[in-house]
Amino acid sequence: MIEKVYVTNRCPIRTTLELTGGKWKLLILSQLFQKSLRLSELKASIPDISEKMLIQELKTLVESGMVLRTNYGEVPPRVVYSLTRVGEATKPLIAAMKDFAEAYEQQLKER
Repeated sequence: MIEKVYVTNRCPIRTTLELTGGKWKLLILSQLFQKSLRLSELKASIPDISEKMLIQELKTLVESGMVLRTNYGEVPPRVVYSLTRVGEATKPLIAAMKDFAEAYEQQLKER
């Protein structure tokens, strides 16, 4: 029997998509799994993203509580981004997505 899913404003799937959806958020989070990074390091690890988009997505991730922005108040400025406990909780989600993509690509090869 298939369980009915009711899509409401607070549907768990909708909430997850709001927090992690889009082209870049999951890629940014996955880069921060390894260690805390500065903006320039994040930009170098995701070469296709523009700096403007990276800053915008980081701001959204900080506002949602998934990423912590630490400004050390130094000259020149030193700002570091790291995952919060909420951001860390996306690891299994990203791992499952990676496993799905690898299995999908394998099926395409076998056709």
